Amino acid sequence: MSDQRNSGKDSGNGGTTGQSRPSARDRAYDWIGSAILTGVYAEGQFLDEVALAQEVGTSRTPVREALHRLQAERFVELVPRRGAQVRVVNAKEMKEIYQARFVIESDAALRICERGRGAPAGFTELIEAMEAAGRRRDWNEMAQLDQAFHASLVRHQGNAVLAEMYDAMRPRQVRLSVRTITEAPERLPVIEREHRELAAALAANDGERSVDLLKVHLREVPELVRAFSE
Repeated sequence: MSDQRNSGKDSGNGGTTGQSRPSARDRAYDWIGSAILTGVYAEGQFLDEVALAQEVGTSRTPVREALHRLQAERFVELVPRRGAQVRVVNAKEMKEIYQARFVIESDAALRICERGRGAPAGFTELIEAMEAAGRRRDWNEMAQLDQAFHASLVRHQGNAVLAEMYDAMRPRQVRLSVRTITEAPERLPVIEREHRELAAALAANDGERSVDLLKVHLREVPELVRAFSE
């Protein structure tokens, strides 16, 4: 999901100027999704299709199609006779996402270490990019990189079905990460340390240590539970 705003009108099919341009629907999806992730639209806020179409530079039809896709990914709820509303992530959903992630990620870590596969390629580069985004306080970029970091762990075990299941959580995982770091930016050094410790444990093929680190990394933090409960 890009953070770039696109200009110009588009009928919906896109054109080609040496390479394919994204369709109006895809541009609307990218723009609205990024706006939700970066807090342009707050949780609980209703979205106006006309205003969105003007922002993106399309007709209302691609916007409506994008909103249906965003509903499927649980960014918004389509409320009868009222339109699209940005979903509110509550404490229960936060806990369930972390629980699901731990089940999949810990299984992947154990199998990777049992097979002596070490840390995934590019792990260190992703950590460094995350830390750079953190220094810029670019929470959206950091959340996207964080998801890519953990998804690469899951893919590294070689189970395509589990990787697909994990990727299905991506929109909610990224959105949750953005809100989590926004609510508690003081946890940034802790998050960075845990990422580096996990990379080291995987590089050493230490499955038990990797699972213990994931258990801590994906734990319920009381202040965050309170924030998501409000």
